[in-house]
Amino acid sequence: MTSLFRSSSVVAALFAGAVALAPAAFAQDKVITHPQGETTLAGVPAKVLTQDWAVFDDLDALGIAVAGVPASNAPSYLSSKIAADAAQIGSLFEPDFEGIAASEADVYFIAGRSAAAYPTAKDIVPTIDLSVNNGSIIEGLQHNITLLGDIFALEAKAGELNGALDAKLAQAKAAAEGKGTALVLVTNAGKLGVYGPDSRVSWVYNEVGLASALDAVKDGDHGGDAVSFEFLLEVNPDWVFVVDRDAGTGENAGAAAALLDNELFNQTTAAKQGQIVYLDPQASYISMHGYQGVMLLLDQVIAGLNG
Repeated sequence: MTSLFRSSSVVAALFAGAVALAPAAFAQDKVITHPQGETTLAGVPAKVLTQDWAVFDDLDALGIAVAGVPASNAPSYLSSKIAADAAQIGSLFEPDFEGIAASEADVYFIAGRSAAAYPTAKDIVPTIDLSVNNGSIIEGLQHNITLLGDIFALEAKAGELNGALDAKLAQAKAAAEGKGTALVLVTNAGKLGVYGPDSRVSWVYNEVGLASALDAVKDGDHGGDAVSFEFLLEVNPDWVFVVDRDAGTGENAGAAAALLDNELFNQTTAAKQGQIVYLDPQASYISMHGYQGVMLLLDQVIAGLNG
């Protein structure tokens, strides 16, 4: 009888201890809200995968190691930051779901090009969509930095990064004051297009504040709003910022400069005044929502405007 009583007391004590510890354990779970729903994470993720170079850029800026990355189109400004043993988990558009499942990762980040993977991926690994609206790139980028800071308990670091971005943006705004009109041109396989306020580099207009030389632009996914050299001369922008898509995708570096060496284009104010800024092609086309890429592009804009 005494033995039974003691055993019951021990069990009761253990149960009480488990109950007492349970809230602390569950408190580590975090529900993350994102464009495609809610994802629950059990504590701070240790093994991290991403299908998107902009997200890799953000994670690297925060000092977070990434165990799985896209197998192609790595921007050159990020190439030295990719771990030698990082798993390659498919292209930007087509994830390797078998490899992702085998990795036993704690979290998998998608965005933009890979957003369609969510319905499949969410049943394999905790998946979070960090897609950014092209019409408000800076806002979306800072939201993602803040969210990642929360997920990885790096709130102070995230605050520092966003503060530095605000300061850089203020420099760009100051440099843009009184500089006239601008166009962002995209060159694509020998063709010309214009990017506008809903494009991959919309911040040139929306946040930096340069006035578009065009009242309306129909932004396209790849080649922008198609234009001719005759049209560019008619519009006659004071500044031109160039996105070389061919170089961005690794197909033909320098194609933009060759294409723009044109008799009509050379008569524009931008060309005559030497007010043409070639943006980093991979930061502006592949990882256009990434923290370090945007900072790099802002530096190029500031240097060009102050040049």
